[in-house]
Amino acid sequence: MEQLKNFVESKRFEHVITWLIVLNAITLGLETSPTVMAVASHELYLADHLLLGIFVFELLLKLFVYRLGLFRDPWRVFDAFVIVISLLPATGALSILRALRVLRILRLISVIPSMRRVVGGLFAALPSMGSIFLLLVLVFYVFAVMATKLYSETSPEYFGNIASSAFTLFQVMTLEGWAGDVVRPIMEKHPNAWMFFMPFILATSFTVLNLFIGIIVSAMESEHEAARGAAHEQIQEDQSTILEELREIRHELAELRRRMSTDA
Repeated sequence: MEQLKNFVESKRFEHVITWLIVLNAITLGLETSPTVMAVASHELYLADHLLLGIFVFELLLKLFVYRLGLFRDPWRVFDAFVIVISLLPATGALSILRALRVLRILRLISVIPSMRRVVGGLFAALPSMGSIFLLLVLVFYVFAVMATKLYSETSPEYFGNIASSAFTLFQVMTLEGWAGDVVRPIMEKHPNAWMFFMPFILATSFTVLNLFIGIIVSAMESEHEAARGAAHEQIQEDQSTILEELREIRHELAELRRRMSTDA
């Protein structure tokens, strides 16, 4: 059992699975090409099923090694979920599940440590991002109400109600055509409209969104620091083990010399 566990956790096994996931990503992409499907649809079908069979065997192997411990690791649970999704029938009402086979590509996240740290940092940032998201919603609501009251008659297609105003303001926040499509036509009838839109852009695009970026960067740094700390602790533990073994060897050599001197 221990040998099988070492095999499953070996770098060579992980590298093989990683390249198989990449190969599966390529085959799934080729299936979207009518030209390729007209020539090699049967081969792609066989390759897809063969790769799925390998992934199922990998899952069963890990289930045999880790037992219920498999479900205590969120990344292994994610892998199992993706594979189970791929096994569901993709016919009739469940035909949409055929498109979900592409989720297998996301398994690259679980097998590449650097990508795991990135995703871990994003999840760690979620609580703080939630507070900023609520702040952004509040700002949007206030400005949407104001925009509806100010410009609903001038531009009903953009500011006719709160929902359309919020969507238009979202476009303004992304800076996508905000001047030519939204603001300048309104300024023809309301020359001072810039006094409304400029503070909104400053409050959202240049302030709140940068808070999102700052929190994500901070979470990423914390995740990398944790990984470096774990690696440092592992190195110290290995060094302590080596030093302890060296002490035992010195003690045995000293004991051996003492016996040899006694016999002599």
